Amino acid sequence: METNNIQEKEYIYSSKKYGTVTVIALVMMFSSLFGAVFGFLASNFSDDLMEKMGIKKDETQQEKQLESKETILSNQGAVIDVVEKSSPAVISIVVTKDVLKYRNYYDSYDWFFSPFHQERQLNGEAETERQEIGGGTGFFVSSDGMIVTNKHVVSDVQADYTVITDDGSEYSAQVLARHPVLDIALIKIEGENFPVVELGDSDNLKVGQAAVAIGNSMGEFANSVSLGIVSGLGRDIVASSGFGQSERLNNIIQTDAAINPGNSGGPLLDLSGRVIGVNVAIANGAQSIGFALPVNRIKNIIDEVKSTGKITIPYIGVRYVPLDKEIQKANNFPYDYGIIVLRGEKMTDFAVIPGSPADKAGIVENDIILEVDGKRIDSTNELPEIMSNYSIGDEATLKVWHKGEEKEVKVKFEERTDS
Repeated sequence: METNNIQEKEYIYSSKKYGTVTVIALVMMFSSLFGAVFGFLASNFSDDLMEKMGIKKDETQQEKQLESKETILSNQGAVIDVVEKSSPAVISIVVTKDVLKYRNYYDSYDWFFSPFHQERQLNGEAETERQEIGGGTGFFVSSDGMIVTNKHVVSDVQADYTVITDDGSEYSAQVLARHPVLDIALIKIEGENFPVVELGDSDNLKVGQAAVAIGNSMGEFANSVSLGIVSGLGRDIVASSGFGQSERLNNIIQTDAAINPGNSGGPLLDLSGRVIGVNVAIANGAQSIGFALPVNRIKNIIDEVKSTGKITIPYIGVRYVPLDKEIQKANNFPYDYGIIVLRGEKMTDFAVIPGSPADKAGIVENDIILEVDGKRIDSTNELPEIMSNYSIGDEATLKVWHKGEEKEVKVKFEERTDS
């Protein structure tokens, strides 16, 4: 009896188990059946609808595939056209210099007891050797060999600069001018009939439009090409060289087109092959964040160097301290922006240079200059940066806080010459 009970329980358990499986199987069968029926009906309905519209299913899929391929090929073709059009005008710059040469000259005392194993100069006399110390990129802006690059690429006045063109030819380059404020310089090589890039319009850029960068990546891979978009406009950053040098770059272009060391001074181009910017900096520790100076800011500089052989920037002739919240609070000033005109430590360090545009306009010590033609002077829009947008002889209206009252004065800019 006990055995039969056990068998009966097992039978009942197994019946329940298989019964559950049977129910699941029935559900799956009906689901499949209804799914197939509805799928068939939907498919037929869709096909009927497309036939009534005069569209065949296979043709629609093929057309979509063709459109996708055409889009890819069109974009690819545009980039290839840009590269073929612009690359011949892009050059590499090699920086060389005589540097101290140390020989590995040790005696036993130096090697075993000097904690840093310092190298000694042979016979106490320093020797030098020619070494490559840097590199960059540039592009031709005149057929007689004038080239735009970054100032920081050619900043060493004791170094020599060699230009390597797209066909591998090498030329000795002369630095024509370095801009006192912007990270721009112009150099020149001797020759004629060099290919020239076309300058575009950076004032009409749109975030999201395509951008192509060409440059001497890592100082090793000449005319490397990268494709991206304009990621941002009007950026303000502080760029550092890694050697203690830094500068503020205002109102510049951000791009995700790969820009690497060595790309500095190279062109950022639109899909028509026109230069829209000059590649100038990258964001360390980040991916696909590069920056370029808008090309419209250098057009006047190029024209001036072509006509005069030098760069001049206007000045107003004041010595000043920028205002901020701390200075405002300490002196109970009504503003936390602008510049306050102050004299220097020496008697000859005048607050206002005699005979300068500011002096002629009646600006005096302790005046606060707030705006230039409606542009507020602050940490993101400093006076030298604003002044770089003007030419010698231009006039501007300054908003000035003078003895407790705001007033407007007109100044006519005069020349400050780059040394």
